[in-house]
Amino acid sequence: MEDTTPSERPVRVLVADDEAMVRAGVRAILARDPHVDVVAEAGDGHEALALSRRHRPDVVLLDIQMPGLDGLTAVARFRRELTAVGVIMLTTFGQDAYITRALEEGADGFLLKADDPRELLNGVRAVGAGGAYLSPRVAGRVIAGMRAHRSAHPHRSLDRLTERERDVLAGLGAGLSNAEIAERLHLVEGTVKAHVSAVLTKLGARNRVEAAIAAHEAGLIARHGG
Repeated sequence: MEDTTPSERPVRVLVADDEAMVRAGVRAILARDPHVDVVAEAGDGHEALALSRRHRPDVVLLDIQMPGLDGLTAVARFRRELTAVGVIMLTTFGQDAYITRALEEGADGFLLKADDPRELLNGVRAVGAGGAYLSPRVAGRVIAGMRAHRSAHPHRSLDRLTERERDVLAGLGAGLSNAEIAERLHLVEGTVKAHVSAVLTKLGARNRVEAAIAAHEAGLIARHGG
C-alpha cells in the first residue's frame, strides 16, 4: 500500500447549494487541485448536515439561500454538532448583514460566487488546514465597517499584545493553521495554540476569523510579509 503523509491527504469537501449547475461548477474548479476531493453534494442545509455526519468532510461550502434549512442557520448547527468541520459560506449575497451573521454563527470563511476561482481554492486549502479565509472583497468590506466603528471597539487595540503574539496574529491574518504558524515562527504547535488563545482573549475576538480581520485592519499582514 502506498504511504501517504498527512500533508498529502486531500482536503475533503462537501458542496451544498440548491442549484445543480452551481454545484457542478464548484466541483470543476476544485478538481483543478489534486489535493482537494469533493466527497459529496447537498441541495440544502439538512442534507449537508446528514451527509457530513456520514462522510466527515474537512470543509463544507454552504450557500446562504437554500430551501429547507438555509446556510446561515446551518452554520450554527455545524458549530454545535460537527465542530471539527470547517465551514465556508459561498454565496451570491455579500451584504454586510449576511457576512456579519455568518461570522457570528461561527463560519470559518466567506466567499462570493463572483470571486476569482482561485479564491475558492485558496479558501478551501486555508480552512482545510485549520485556518480562516475571507476573499479580498469580503475582507475589504468587513475591515471598512470595523474602521467606521473603531471607537466602539476599543478592545481590538493591539497595544496589549506581546511581539510574539503579534507575529502569531499576523499568521492568523494570513489564514495559516497553528501548525503552519509554528513552522513559520520556529515554535512548537502547543506554544502557538497558547498564543492564539491569548490573542483571542486580549482582542476580545470570538474566533480566528475576527482575529484575522483585526490583523488586516492593523496592517500586520503587509509588515510581516504575509
